[in-house]
Amino acid sequence: MQNEFHEQVARAEKRLRSLFPPTPLQRNDFLSARYGAEIYLKREDLSPVRSYKIRGAFNAIVKALDEGNAGPFVCASAGNHAQGVAYACAHFGVQAVIYMPVTTPRQKVHKTESFGGKHAEIRLEGDYFDETLRAAQSYCSEAGAVFIPPFDSADVIEGQATVAAEIMEQMPEDEQIDMMVLPVGGGGLAAGMTRYLAGSGIDFRFVEPEGGPSLHNSLEAGELVTLPKVDSFVDGAAVARIGARNFETLKNIPPEDVLLAPEDRICATMVEMLNIEGVVLEPAGALAIDGLRDIADIKGKTVVAVVSGGNFDFERLPDVKERALRWAGLKKYFILQMPQRPGALKDFLNILGPKDDITRFEYLKKSARNFGSVLIGIETREPDGFARIEAEMAAHGFSFEDITDNAALANFII
Repeated sequence: MQNEFHEQVARAEKRLRSLFPPTPLQRNDFLSARYGAEIYLKREDLSPVRSYKIRGAFNAIVKALDEGNAGPFVCASAGNHAQGVAYACAHFGVQAVIYMPVTTPRQKVHKTESFGGKHAEIRLEGDYFDETLRAAQSYCSEAGAVFIPPFDSADVIEGQATVAAEIMEQMPEDEQIDMMVLPVGGGGLAAGMTRYLAGSGIDFRFVEPEGGPSLHNSLEAGELVTLPKVDSFVDGAAVARIGARNFETLKNIPPEDVLLAPEDRICATMVEMLNIEGVVLEPAGALAIDGLRDIADIKGKTVVAVVSGGNFDFERLPDVKERALRWAGLKKYFILQMPQRPGALKDFLNILGPKDDITRFEYLKKSARNFGSVLIGIETREPDGFARIEAEMAAHGFSFEDITDNAALANFII
């Protein structure tokens, strides 16, 4: 069975070459120095659609064409899978019908349209993905169309496994891979790569967003579970239920080998890679790099991290920078009770040092009260800046509440 799978992946990889060359495998000096290891990045963000999703979509479509299915080929997606299907269908000159939620940002809709051209019809259906998926599957039943799943498909898994095949061909001959770090959403990439590399002696770590631990929780339960709630920030990997085929391959992984990356920390990794390396990553694309922080025994090892995607909407950059600063402890929000007396504001401002900055200030003064409530945002360049600021506020008699980590309140007023 393993030999047969390798042959299928080799065939899929060969056919992919008509679409694009292998994505680069690059040693990263910055990360290697930080972790005292040899860190290589597999740059799937440099594929034609800036993600690995094109591989599985292409393989599923080409195999359907082999079987005499002429399409149309249908998918439900708000992101990378839609773009992969559109690109592949344009390549083969067949029709794609792509269902996207009504709430999909126009930037993503336009990119999918540009990849598919006249071969892609975009249909906006449903406010939520589940509604979009039902509409796509209903259309397939009515029109006799071919549905291309985003991850829970043998052909898609086979296509994603070509990432592993390329890595093994690209590694320097004098380097032996000790560990591979893979992002996990629906599990197609992880299932394909671990199956392809079974018996290789390579150790694996898997990284999920903290707000979407579908693989981790399923492993702990010993069966597939559906998460009751998912944080959608890491939209390329925020999956409530990992694919059944994928879990069958991954079900024997120790739960402790699945690392959970906090969303705010992922933002810090994105900003760091942009500022230092000039690499643009989407949240899901930063998962594997972010997960390196949690690997205790990484020093001295040769590690490959798969960078899964770079489709980042720069309209999200202010939010990403904000969350990165909050994770680093360099920005906080407070509700401050300001005494309604002359000089109170000046007393507060004297607390701040030359490396502190007020980024938000809203004062609601009510004449019938002795104190007014102030919403204040403070940014500092000192790692221990807030310990000093809070101690000074308490010493000067200012009553305050830190609301930075109060998600409901912070999202409402910040």
